[in-house]
Order: sequence, then structure tokens, then C-alpha cells
Amino acid sequence: MRYDLLAGAAEAAVPMPRQVPTILVFDSGLGGLTVFAEVFKARPDARFIYAADDAGFPYGRLSERDLVARLLSVMERLIELHSPDIVIIACNTASTLVMPHLRCRFPIPFVGTVPAIKPAALMTKSRRISVLATPGTVARDYTHELINTFASGCDVELIGSPNLAGMAEAELRGAPVPDEMLLAELMPCFVDKDGRKTDIIALGCTHYPLLLERFQKLAPWPVIWLDPAPAIAKRVVQLIGAPLAGHETDEDAFAVFTSGENLSADLKGALEKRGLPKLEVESIPLLIA
Repeated sequence: MRYDLLAGAAEAAVPMPRQVPTILVFDSGLGGLTVFAEVFKARPDARFIYAADDAGFPYGRLSERDLVARLLSVMERLIELHSPDIVIIACNTASTLVMPHLRCRFPIPFVGTVPAIKPAALMTKSRRISVLATPGTVARDYTHELINTFASGCDVELIGSPNLAGMAEAELRGAPVPDEMLLAELMPCFVDKDGRKTDIIALGCTHYPLLLERFQKLAPWPVIWLDPAPAIAKRVVQLIGAPLAGHETDEDAFAVFTSGENLSADLKGALEKRGLPKLEVESIPLLIA
């Protein structure tokens, strides 16, 4: 089951002109495709650019200082090239750290993604929830503040998986990992203690919904999986308005990669099926001092 949820840090409403917008969806890799799909349904008239910083993937290996520097550098290049009207940071790891820096640097609205702890706490019946995310997101003070503020009455398991994002990327590239490897990543989310079982798992990385069907099949008991993508799409419409009638664009959406080293035939086919038939490489090497 997928539920809409309120995701993302609060953004100030920014008045937008009523014109066909250019929307940039950004992620460290391919996880943001789940967000792109939802936003595309919400604004099919828009011009879309999907940007994957594959040169920097995975962001969890970067220090906080290096991650901020990387995001500001890459975003400056992308904004200069594509002049988006709004940017979606479809990455929890980046959103929990870099959003204030982006909003200070650039005069356009940014929509972020953060762990759906508040809606999980509101929906749970067992008062036992899990947040499945990257180690970086799990470690962020922001994540712990969300728990203290909205889920103090729940038992919350924070599961930092170092491997699932890469497994999701492998799935799209036509090289899925075995079930037992996925199950090993998932099992810590399922807690049965004191007569209460985990009943909600918030997906704290946009890569993870790419594996949702397999998660559902492997789960030891049924749970609600919270996918933030529908709520992000709703937030985008709140900021820039509903689709403009009669302005459906004939221009294909396209994807930009900062490295492009792993653009296999299987991946190109998967991207085309997801509405991204055109690919570009804007080389932005990862430079860490």
C-alpha cells in the first residue's frame, strides 16, 4: 500500500508566474525517479529535467562539509544551464542537511524530502514504527528532532542501510540482487516485542520505492510502507499551481548525469520506459579536498 504523506521541510510560498514551468528533479542517483513520476503526473504540462549526480553517488560516503560543497557546486551548474523555476531535492540525505544552504544561495523555491516520521506516528496502531533510510539520514540531528517532536509516544527503530540504494540502482540496471540479500537489509525493520509488531515502515530514501514490490513480497508480515513521492508532488503544485490547460508540452523530458559511466543499455531502456528518452552527460567530477 502507498499513502500520501506530508514530506519535506517547510518552504515559504513563493509567488510564481502562470506559465509552463521548468522543473528540475535532483538526486544523487536514480532514486528520484520515483519522485519524478509523481510530479510528472501532477504537472504533465511542465518541462522536466531529471539530474542524477552519479559522480557523487552515494552521498553517504561524504562528510557533511563535503556534501554541502558538492550540492552547491552541482546545483550552481545545473541552474545556470537549465534555468529551472523550481527544484526538487529528491534525496533525504541531502535534504536533511543542505536545504538551508540552497535556499540562501539561490532565489528559486526548493522542495526537499525528509523522513516521514510525523505521518508514521499519526497512522500507527501498534505504536511501533521503523524508519528505513541511509546511514547518513539516520545519523542526522534533524531526524532525531523529528522523532522527539512527533513520535515521542512511539517505539521508533532507525535502520540505516548502507546497501539498499545501490541495490535499487542495480535493479534498474538489470542486475537485481538475490532475495536473501534484500531480506537481510529489511529484517531489522520488523520488530515483534511486548505483543506489538511494527506496522509502519517509512521509506527514508527515494531509492527504496524502486524495490517496493519486492519488499512487500519478502516482508514477514504486512505493513504500511510510506512513500514520500505523492506528498512531494502535492507540495510542488501548492507552490507553482495546477497544470495549465492546453499547454501539454511536446518536449521530451530528459536526464542529465554528472558522470554517465554506468549508462548501460538496460538502464537506458529503463529510463525511456519511465519517460526519460533523452540522456545527457554534464561532467562534474567529484573533487574532495
